[in-house]
Amino acid sequence: MRVATDVFRFRDTCNVYVLRSGRRAVLIDFGDGAVLDRLADYGVDEVTDVLVTHHHRDQVQGLARAHAAGIRVWVPPVERDLIAGVDEHWRTRPLDNDYDVRQDRFSLLRQVPVTGTAAEYRTARYGHAEVYTLPLPGHTPGSVGYLVDVEGRRVAFVGDLIHGEGRLWSLAATQWAYTGFHENQGKEGVAATVLSCLQLLGHGPDLLLPSHGEPVTDPPAAVARLRSRLTELLDMNRRTPWDPERVLAHPWAEVTPHLLRNTTSVATSYALLSDQGTALLLDFGYDLTTGLPGGHDRASRRPLLASIEALRRDHGVDRVEVALPTHYHDDHVAGFNLLREVHSTEVWAPAHIAPVLARPEQWDLPCLWYDPIPVDRGLRLDASVRWREYEIGVHDLPGHTRYAAAYSFTVDGRRVIATGDQQTTEWEPGLRPEVLNYQYRNRFRVDDFTRSAELYLRLRPELMISGHWAPRAVTDAYLEMLLAKGEQLARLHREILPADVDFDAEGFGARIAPYRSTVPPGGKARFEVEVRNPFPRGERAEVRLALPDGWHADPPLARVDLGPHGEAVVEFTLRVPIGTPHAERLRVAADLTVGRTRFGQQAEALVNVR
Repeated sequence: MRVATDVFRFRDTCNVYVLRSGRRAVLIDFGDGAVLDRLADYGVDEVTDVLVTHHHRDQVQGLARAHAAGIRVWVPPVERDLIAGVDEHWRTRPLDNDYDVRQDRFSLLRQVPVTGTAAEYRTARYGHAEVYTLPLPGHTPGSVGYLVDVEGRRVAFVGDLIHGEGRLWSLAATQWAYTGFHENQGKEGVAATVLSCLQLLGHGPDLLLPSHGEPVTDPPAAVARLRSRLTELLDMNRRTPWDPERVLAHPWAEVTPHLLRNTTSVATSYALLSDQGTALLLDFGYDLTTGLPGGHDRASRRPLLASIEALRRDHGVDRVEVALPTHYHDDHVAGFNLLREVHSTEVWAPAHIAPVLARPEQWDLPCLWYDPIPVDRGLRLDASVRWREYEIGVHDLPGHTRYAAAYSFTVDGRRVIATGDQQTTEWEPGLRPEVLNYQYRNRFRVDDFTRSAELYLRLRPELMISGHWAPRAVTDAYLEMLLAKGEQLARLHREILPADVDFDAEGFGARIAPYRSTVPPGGKARFEVEVRNPFPRGERAEVRLALPDGWHADPPLARVDLGPHGEAVVEFTLRVPIGTPHAERLRVAADLTVGRTRFGQQAEALVNVR
């Protein structure tokens, strides 16, 4: 079927679209690959590129043919692992007691190398075609659409976002998480489809070309029909009707005239506005969320930038200059790299957070973002940094995680402190308790919340902004309550944990870095083991590495003298024998003895051989 003079539809397991220029073509999606046998029908000798809208098998099951033919293959950024790394996906995807209902099993049976990922929110050249890539979550969390100007019309290749004149190819695909009690849970993709359709219309397409069904010649009418049905479906479980226009048009709520809160993100991000027309973001994780999909793989977590356009449109912001993390957790930093790529935003981070962002594989910590986040400027703790007209205090804030910071600044005459996820801000005396948000794997220590409460008392902020709760006007009673809570938490830990062996709240006496590493056969790797003396007296610690058979460590045994409750780092060089077969996640452990007490294999690291 001819869609335009140089645009054709080939029916296969999905609609494959052929964009022709002379005797060459670019394809949108690939199906079973049979289109390569029919190129002469379209006057084409060579296909240079394939652009994939999403990872489902009906779009890509023949993709190995494209790779074998030397065709460049471009895929959605967050779904790369479901195409180029799908063998690992099949190896590790949980099957027992499985609550992940996403259609990630509708993936390639064997992985296919790809050339790269399509650059979202930007126009790039693929073969002869200038293509704008727009995130279109809905059918899958990672779906994208491609916009191309053809003969004076804007054509949108939308994958399975919409089917024909206002239907969906699959409702089952839009269920991203097991149904629960949240208003959107089990319907995350339904809500995302509505928002994606509205954002797509904002780009003014004249024609929508779906992966299944006929071309959509009246996009506004088709979207209106689909939206009305999907909104009715969503509202069946909601207390109040859902307003997608408000979500898109007004994501930022004013805290003060120069401090805005993003009401659509997980976790909450804040924008500090300069009178010079620029902005600084405090955290930026999952923008425009409709609920987090099940699973924890790369394809289940997607950053977006929808709210940045609203900063430009409604608040006169011509550039987001800086992003500051309160801590390293993915829901606070997932969007940092995309901000850098699309808006040239710099990442500034305190000295103890920057290494976690830059080298996540080094750390045995939860909630790490998948990719390294380069830091453009390191910040000293217990100091201040100047950004535009603001002086921002940078403060160590251990508790929720050891690698967290608070930021203090004055905006519109109010003293503000940003605390990330340190504690909730919903305390009502006698009605609602304040929750101190500690997680042991985040390396919480017994006195952390006492220290943070003491910091607040020194700074005396008037307003506290946090990661998941509404801003709070700060009173003396609130600050004193936090101190009392912190002291109570510390007292209870000391009364419950052993008095004669003090490994603090973590309960372990050793940690290995890097936690994850890759070493070739015959290669070497360097490890650091952090050890702690749990006794109130000086002792000698001894550390050995427990290794796979035939491996060697230098030194075989490390000794270090530690003061009372002292800590130190010892170093080892690990040697992998020549001829070691390739393997994944082989275990190395640190065996610890302090004084006369044997604590055994207190920490492990994972080594890939390849």
